[in-house]
Amino acid sequence: MRWTRTIRAAALLAVAALGLTACGGGGSDQPAAPSKGGAPIVVASFNFTDSQILAEIYASALEAKGYPVTRKLNLGSRELIYPSLKKGELQFVPEYQGAAIATGFGKDAVKDAAGEHSQLAELFKADGIGLLNYAPAEDKDVYIVKADLAKAKGLSTIGDLKKLDKVVMAGGPECETRPPCFKGFQDVYKLTNATFKTVQEIGPRVQELDSGGATVIPVDSVSPVAGDSKYVVLKDDLGIEPTENVVPAVSQKVLDERGADFAAAVNAVSAKLTTPELRDLNSRVDADGEPAADVAKDWLSKQGLA
Repeated sequence: MRWTRTIRAAALLAVAALGLTACGGGGSDQPAAPSKGGAPIVVASFNFTDSQILAEIYASALEAKGYPVTRKLNLGSRELIYPSLKKGELQFVPEYQGAAIATGFGKDAVKDAAGEHSQLAELFKADGIGLLNYAPAEDKDVYIVKADLAKAKGLSTIGDLKKLDKVVMAGGPECETRPPCFKGFQDVYKLTNATFKTVQEIGPRVQELDSGGATVIPVDSVSPVAGDSKYVVLKDDLGIEPTENVVPAVSQKVLDERGADFAAAVNAVSAKLTTPELRDLNSRVDADGEPAADVAKDWLSKQGLA
């Protein structure tokens, strides 16, 4: 996923020492369609909210179609998950295209969704992992300004920030030197009027924006802040951020054994996932305290997929 995700190295080592089975989640308690038999499909997630929600959505959708599923949720970062995915210990992971290319394989993403899908598919191919269709939903960094400032100054794109005499970006410390962040503002957008202020956490960062201490801040596209009418998301017109469309990465062995019906069931879910809906699901879990599994099943039911 996005490069701003924090890796808790000590926690990952502890998890790895205990083994993946210590992280396993249970299956659904809801009655499913007649079983299609075979070994359970092991569905995994990273250790952040929307990854867990996505894993629950795909797992529950498969169970509704009669596929046996085992959940291994909240495992950690790609450094832990990828080796197990390549070994076949994990078989299904909802991924994020741009971050998978950049952090999973150390490559520069091509920065358009279809191109990234082809690029990532080729990178995964040697490890016996295939990709199904990517979703419209993305989880990426976006840049917001106050709506009243945007209206007064005619700001709709990052490039429009050149209209201002002074621009202050507030962001995490790594943002200052990252091309998909402040360094991109300088090197790609040539915003010579921009300076950087380190503000690690999103809450204080929003406070800086609200108080006028910052002009623009990076936030997660699935954060409720990004959908708040008080703010405007600036279009990344020069493309410093890669696309981060959700895409199921699945063991090629599972794809071959389960066939076209399996792929169709997964693709039907992906087709209905959008960024605003993922933002709402995140809010229900993080802000309202609903279990990810319940939120996932409710979404599937409303989409007619359960």
